[in-house]
This record gives sequence, C-alpha cells and structure tokens, in this order.
Amino acid sequence: MPKKSITIALAGNPNAGKSTIFNNLTGTRQKVGNWPGVTVEKKEGHLTSNGYNLTIVDLPGTYSLTAYSIEEIVARNFVLDEKPDVVVDIIDSSNLERNLYLATQLRELDTKVIFVLNMADLAKERGVKIDGDKLSELLDVPVVFTVGNRNEGTRQLLETVISVAESDTELPRTRRVYYGKDIEKAIAELSEFIKEKTGGKLPYNIRWIAVKLLEDDKIVKERILKAVNPQGEAILREAELKRQRLRDFFDEEPEIVMTDHRYGFIAGIVKEVIKTVSIERVDVSRQIDQVLTNRLLGIPIFVFFIWAMFQLTFSLGAYPMSWIDSAVGLMGRAAAGLLAEGILRDLIVDGVIAGVGSVIVFLPNILILFFCIALFEDTGYMARAAFMMDRVMHLIGLHGKSFIPLLMGFGCNAPAIMATRTLESERDRVLTILINPLMSCSARLPVYVLMAGTFFGARAGNAIFSIYALGIVLAIAVGRLFRSTILRGKTAPFVMELPPYRAPMFKGLLIHMWDRSKIFLKKMGGVILIGSVVVWFLSSFPQQVSFSRDYESEIASIGLHYGDRISSARGDLREQLIREKAQAVSALQAQKAKEKVENSYMGRMGKVLAPVFAPIGMDWRGSVAVLSGFVAKEIVVSTMGVLHAVGAESGKKTEALKQALRKAGMTPLSAYAMMAFVLIYVPCLATVGAIRRETNSWRWAFFSIGYSTVLAWLVAFIIYQGGKVVGL
Repeated sequence: MPKKSITIALAGNPNAGKSTIFNNLTGTRQKVGNWPGVTVEKKEGHLTSNGYNLTIVDLPGTYSLTAYSIEEIVARNFVLDEKPDVVVDIIDSSNLERNLYLATQLRELDTKVIFVLNMADLAKERGVKIDGDKLSELLDVPVVFTVGNRNEGTRQLLETVISVAESDTELPRTRRVYYGKDIEKAIAELSEFIKEKTGGKLPYNIRWIAVKLLEDDKIVKERILKAVNPQGEAILREAELKRQRLRDFFDEEPEIVMTDHRYGFIAGIVKEVIKTVSIERVDVSRQIDQVLTNRLLGIPIFVFFIWAMFQLTFSLGAYPMSWIDSAVGLMGRAAAGLLAEGILRDLIVDGVIAGVGSVIVFLPNILILFFCIALFEDTGYMARAAFMMDRVMHLIGLHGKSFIPLLMGFGCNAPAIMATRTLESERDRVLTILINPLMSCSARLPVYVLMAGTFFGARAGNAIFSIYALGIVLAIAVGRLFRSTILRGKTAPFVMELPPYRAPMFKGLLIHMWDRSKIFLKKMGGVILIGSVVVWFLSSFPQQVSFSRDYESEIASIGLHYGDRISSARGDLREQLIREKAQAVSALQAQKAKEKVENSYMGRMGKVLAPVFAPIGMDWRGSVAVLSGFVAKEIVVSTMGVLHAVGAESGKKTEALKQALRKAGMTPLSAYAMMAFVLIYVPCLATVGAIRRETNSWRWAFFSIGYSTVLAWLVAFIIYQGGKVVGL
C-alpha cells in the first residue's frame, strides 16, 4: 500500500523558534534554495511518520500576511497557490498577543491551521499561563504546546498534523475577526457583488478577497484583473466605492480601522486565555544584556568573541587539517603508483587530486567558523551585535539592520548580498551590497590559513583576525566615502527586536553548520575541480620545452657518482650517501619542474602580469594565483600548489607548499600584503552575479569589480612598501 503524502507549511514570526521546530522535524533531510523568481531563502524538508510521507516547507518569518514585504508575499502566495494540507503557525508563547496577529490572518485564508505554542517553558518562567484548551475552543483551531530547544512536543505535533490533514470536517467559517457592523456590511455587499460578476469561480475564498480589496491590497487587485477580466475592472471600481464610503464614515483609511479591529479581537482572546501568575522572577536575558550590550563594554566584548572565533578556527582546525593533508598525500601516491607515467597520470595526480586536495584540507577550518556563526545566531547574540553596531554603522550612513548582511558575509558574500532585500531604502541596499565583499568570506580563509601558518607561526590567529578587522575598517571608510558622494541620502530609522537568549540545540547548530558547509563541498566537485584542471593544463602545456640544462643527463650523472660509493659503504655512511643522492636528484627535478612551469602558458601569462604585482610583493606565480581567484577564491591555493610544483604524491602537501613559498623568497611582509589583496580585490564570479541580480544593473557589478581591485592594489602597496621603509 503506497504511503500518503502530506504537505505542511510552517509559518510564524521571526524569533518564534520556527527554524528549531523545522530542524526537529526534518533533521538533515533538508534542501535549501530560493523561492521561484525571488532571492528569499526557501527551506524544504522530508520525513516519514505513521505511514505518511511528510513534506515540510519553512515559510519566511513574517509578522503579518499583508503585501508590504517580499517575505509576506512569498508566505501568503504559498498558502494561497500551493494549498498545503496543513499550515502550522509557530507562536512564541511569551509574546502571545503580538504573534496572534499573524495567526488571525492565517485563519482567514480558508486553510487547515494548527497553532503551536512554542517556548512554553519561557512563558512559564515569566509567570504566564496559557489555557490552550480555551484558545482552541475560541478559535476552533487545534493547539499544541512545544519546547523547541528541548525537542518536546514534536511527536504530538506530528500526530496532530496527520489527524487534521486526514480530517473531513468542514473548515470553520465563524470565530474569525469581526470588523464591526459597517465594515462587515461592506464586506458582505462586496462579496455578493464578486459572486454575481464571477459566478463564484475564483481560486480564493470570496470573503478573504473582499477583505483584501477593502484593504487596498495591490497584489490581490492585480490577480482579480488577470483572473476575471473584464469583470475584474467592475469589481475594483465597486471596491473603491466601498472604500470611499468607509473612508468618509471613519475619517480614516479602511485598512487602519480593520487593523484596529484585529488587535481588539486579539486583546479579547488574550484576556480569556492568559493568566498571569505573580511570581518573583529574574529576567535572565535582561541581566545578560546589561553586560553584553553595555555602552562601554558591549563592543569590546563583541570584538573579543570574534577574535576568539578566529583563534579557535585556526588552532583547533590544525589537527584535522593535518589528517586530511596526509590522506590527500596518500591518495596521490596511490594514484601515481597505479597509473602508468604520462599525461593522464599527471592530470589525475597533479590536476585533480592536488588541486581539489589543496583546498579540501581547509574544510575543518570552514566547519568551525560556520559552527561559531550558528552559535551566535541560535543563542540570540547576533541580534545584539546588530543592535550594538548601530552606532558604528551610522558612521557610514547605515543602521544596525545592514550589519546582519555584512556579518553574513563572513560566511559567503553571495547569499549575504541577497539578504539585503530586507532593507527598505534602495540607497541603503546598494551601499550595503557594495561594501559587503570587504567582509572576508570563508572562501578566502584557506589563503589566510596557508599564509599565516607559513609565516606567522604562533601568531597566525592574530594575523587572520587583523585581516578580518582590516576588512571592517575599510568597509566603514569606503561606505562613508560612497555615502557622501555617489549614494547621498538620509539614514533610515532602525528598530530591531532583541529576542530572549536561548540555550542552542547542538543538533540545530550542526544542521546550520552543515547547510552552509554544503556550499563549500559542492564547489569541490564543480568550480574548483574545473578550475584546478584548467590551471593544470595551462601550467603543463606546451609539452615540448627547451630547458636551459640537460636535467636527465645530470640526474644520470648523480646516479653514477653515488652508485659505487653507496654499494661499497656500510652503516651510517651508506644511509647518509643515500640521503645525499635523493636530495640532489630531488633538487634537480624541482628545478626542472619550475623551469617547465615558467615556460608554460601559465608562466608566460604570469611574466606579463609580474610588473603590475611586483610593487606589492608578489612574484609571477602569486599574480596568476590571484587572477584565478576571480572564479572562486579557494582556487588561489590550488593554483599556488600547481605553480610551485607541489604534487599530490607529496607526503604532506600543505607542508611542502609552505616550504616552497619560503624558498621562493616570500616574506611575512609580502605574505601579509597578499592576504590583504585577496581580502579586498575583485569579488568571485558568484558574488558579482548576485550584485547584478540584486541591483538589477551591470553598472554596479562592474563598479564593484573596478573599485575593489584598485583599492586592493593600493592597500597592498601601502602595506608592502611601508613595511619595507620601516624595516619589517
């Protein structure tokens, strides 16, 4: 017998615990994308329960279902057009009155609804007792209590969902918001008019359409025109007549009066179902905020947390990084032993394994970084960071809300730029987009870890932290310049909700970490693999190279020179001679490989670029490496590995690359200048695409490429040449 499928939509206010419930239900069985036609994130998960295949769709967090924001439109359209079997409204029990505004609107959408009173433990701590049975009776909606961060109530929720989805009971038409005699009369008359004109042939509930038309909902008006033209024009004219009469009667816009009635309806429900218990309680969130958001201590504490995050990323990540590095070397040696000598072996060993392997060794650092960011988000500290940074953001003519996309840029700039959709002002959006690439994304982290680990030793964590800090300082300076020149305008007011601090679920942290890390892993089999093969090809061809020396004869000569001496020697002397021979042969082979790369297509390209990058401390190999980083910043490391002739068969590939960088004459100063250049210069291909989509203009995309590259060269020049002047 086939399993029945049920589609469930999760709705709720931001910070009501919707994501936690979603993670509890679906675990890692999730896929993340964008809603069709918009860049708002779409999450979908799947599970099987009691013989049913359940599809859970996580709608964008929203406070209402009006047509004022893209999140509200996406959530409403999904319920109306996709017609999920059940809509589950996640409600913050400690803020029932505010959350019921969305709940009452969902009740009007003519769909099966379940109310989930989440964070029931927090409400209890605050002395709030909710009568769930009474609430269910008043609104004729099933009510389930949950504590998301403890995974309590999840089983009962699933059982209720299946029960409601399978129920044949007709949807309740009563116990909805009553808008008063005059508005209800207008709704009834307009509903009848719509029925007459359309014969009731509309995809949505007619009463709901009448309510939306009286609220002057532009999207509903457009849909009416498309659905039932030419009758649609008559319906809109009739709706406008009703609106005008109501406007004359109330001396206010009808939507304002209807909103007041909704809040009045909610206030009546709250009085019936909430009982406040007088208890002595300590508001833990407020007490923590007295320290973490303190006017003097808040920002230093935030800086400390970010510093600690990068120290942890480098120091803790070093151990698994070494293990992966050894595994890549083992894989390279195994492939080299199995394949016959030739182009195919070189492609597999030096192109695929060496290229992808040189980047994948940094996966532990990426995972730790994303885990820390998820920890900030799930505890509620991320919202505090935005609140505290509001004063700093005002220096560049933005407000704290812009800080969230900027902070997301530490993970990946492309989705961070998409997140600017939440900003109301067009100028704020463009300015935030232009400075976002200065927030160092995780793709640049492999370059930092390589350079810092090679040249700064125990101070590597501090060096990486200073690069991230440099990005923030430059974002402030550039933002201030742009705000006073090309993007002049007033700063929009900023009000941001501070959710209560919550103990994060370890499972939830892992899911959030994994969601972000999947992007990095997908690049391994896509753009980085292709990029590594292209770099290998350009550095391996042409095959016929005129060498300055006869390396094969010299290697044979070394064999003859040491052959008789080794065969006649004994003990330690024999071992010493064997080592000397191996070192001499290895040195010649390395010199041959270096000369071959220099005469390759990649080498010739690097020699052309060398004069541009020499003043900032980069040789021709570094210049080619950063050029390849336009596709994806991770390719910078794999390109350097190929150009420095570090094959995958090396026992410790990363360590071999570090030694090659030192031998090539790179210094701590030139390494730091290169880190700064990689931080600032042209965004990767995906980020440039996101800039074009979000600004709807190639002009801003090309502007971002131009200004960032020029700025990168100037900053790296100041660091390198200034450091040489002061003797660093």
